[in-house]
Amino acid sequence: MLGTDAPGGLLDVLGVAAVVLDADGRIELWSPQAEDLFGYTAQEALGQFAGKIMVGEEHLQLAIGLFERVMGGSGSWAGVFPIRHKDGSTRFAEFRNMRLEDAGGRRYALGLAAAEVTVRQVETDLALSVRLVSQSPIGLAVLDTDLRYVTVNPALERINGKPAEAHVGRHVREVLSGLDVDSIEAAMRHVLATGTPLLDQYAVGRMDPEASGGDRAWSVSYYRLEDSTGRVLGLATSVIDVSERHRAATEAAQARQRLALIADASKRVGTTLDLDRTAHELADLCVPALADVAAVDVLDTVLGGQRTFAVNATEEGEATVFRALAVAAAHPTLAVRAADPPGEVAKYGPDRLVTRCAKTGRPVLVSQVTDADLRRIARDADAVALLEQAGVHSYLAVPLIARGEVLGALDLKRARNPLPFTSDDVALACELAARAAVCIDNARWYQSQRQAALTLQRHLLPHQPPDRPGLEIAYRYEPAQGPSQVGGDWFDVISLSGDRTALVVGDVMGSGIGAAATMGQVRTATRTLAELDLEPAAVLTHLDRITDGLERPIATCVYAVYDPRTMCCHIANAGHLPPVLARPGRPPELLELPTGAPLGVGGVPFESVELQLAPGDQLVLYTDGLVETRDQPLDDRLAELLRLLDRPRRPLQDTCDVLLHSLRHAADPDDVALLVSRMERLPQE
Repeated sequence: MLGTDAPGGLLDVLGVAAVVLDADGRIELWSPQAEDLFGYTAQEALGQFAGKIMVGEEHLQLAIGLFERVMGGSGSWAGVFPIRHKDGSTRFAEFRNMRLEDAGGRRYALGLAAAEVTVRQVETDLALSVRLVSQSPIGLAVLDTDLRYVTVNPALERINGKPAEAHVGRHVREVLSGLDVDSIEAAMRHVLATGTPLLDQYAVGRMDPEASGGDRAWSVSYYRLEDSTGRVLGLATSVIDVSERHRAATEAAQARQRLALIADASKRVGTTLDLDRTAHELADLCVPALADVAAVDVLDTVLGGQRTFAVNATEEGEATVFRALAVAAAHPTLAVRAADPPGEVAKYGPDRLVTRCAKTGRPVLVSQVTDADLRRIARDADAVALLEQAGVHSYLAVPLIARGEVLGALDLKRARNPLPFTSDDVALACELAARAAVCIDNARWYQSQRQAALTLQRHLLPHQPPDRPGLEIAYRYEPAQGPSQVGGDWFDVISLSGDRTALVVGDVMGSGIGAAATMGQVRTATRTLAELDLEPAAVLTHLDRITDGLERPIATCVYAVYDPRTMCCHIANAGHLPPVLARPGRPPELLELPTGAPLGVGGVPFESVELQLAPGDQLVLYTDGLVETRDQPLDDRLAELLRLLDRPRRPLQDTCDVLLHSLRHAADPDDVALLVSRMERLPQE
């Protein structure tokens, strides 16, 4: 650099001595480095015959011959020559000798010399450095303080995919335009400013954004270069291609994510036995972890309880009818509008990919979607346009298979996610679909069995109790949530002679279709016995014998007979919860009745209790599903029932609604029968 006298250059390292001789071989000029090399000061050397002080006697003639050769115009001379030091020792120096002429035509000899040991060490170091740089498998580069490439080694040429000519003289932004150059330049300038190296900086991307093959990864380190005086020369960078390590780490992370997603599926899918909710849980699980858009469709025959395609079926000749259950998206996208809306039925021809998936029971993968593929994915031309606008580029459909039958398909699409679906994605989607399919199958059979139990229950219960003289009646029946929990509770209003009415509420132990069928038998027997005008206790005695012969022999029952002319009510209880009597102006109360044994126990007598009622009195009969819970004492629940009934003039329909809304919860595992009666007097005949 101009204007500086600071040492540190290569000549300073070599310690090159300069000596000028006149035509007679006498020393005219003597540099400080010559003093170091030969041991003589300038005062001692100047004017002396060079051969006398620079070489030994044994080498003098050879030195004179070389001097004459140079001065005679035979050319310069270079080589190693033994020299004599002032202390008498002989050393070897690397020489460069040449003839000089001044303006007057006088000739001189210029000798440049350096200690051979030093020269050889510098040559060795330089050769070693060059070899290391050129043969290193690590990419190496030197950049100046303006971040322009000064040199690159062959390894970096290979890593960057560009020859040295495309690097040297160019700014780092020009060479690495495909990467995050802002971050790279900021790191380089930080190192230049602070002198603190940055090691193992991770960079991921593509040198050529248009190139295929996915992203690559590099481990990059930066070092500031300084000379011996501390002057900043530029920046050195080393680059190691770690793409394979990056790919392995990425694959390991993806494997962990897949395992986590499968574990998550066990918690998030199938939380209820609701078919629609189960389908939504599966679709929500798949986005964005697996797809940008996920849809769950089942075969319409599945919902009808019919047998579907067996796994590995090969029939492909007919269209298939699907019912959409759920659609989920990782972000707002037109692809959602292209999907079938949940609840709608869609018919797909045999050429459609989802049809092929359902009929063969095998996944269908289209890694790179073409225009022709879109026509085999979408339901119609409008949907094709929507998928194209959304940028859908990869498609995967996997069958929902449970117990050897295909129930439908899980439909997955990628648009914003740039990666195509792979075989690993197919395996993951199949695992998720298999787990969800069992839940979906359970849900559809649950709904089928539940509907059957409810249908039987409603068929066996009175559709509309008759209007009875002297009585205002309201009733409710609410089924339990599970198919196996529907069926045991019933109520009845039976017309008797003399305007009397029998009011009945009962509960067959157990649940499901069997309990509903047993309930129907008990109810039919109760109506038959009621027509015999027997006392309530006698009716229960006969029912006890009848129930003992049924498949489910245990039931509880309250049987009451009300006479509106005398306003007298006779009640008997067979192991049931006590009715509530609500009188105007008085607190509601639980009737103290002989509890009796449940029907079917056998041999236990029943007792009728006579109750005198007044106009406006209400009698509330109910089953245990109204008040029994797993987490609250029964006494507390009965107290709450009495509190809610402390308004006897409320319309009876409203009373039913209040009781069910306040005491009943959506997930309660038992059904409820509720019968509320308000008594009025009929005039004596």
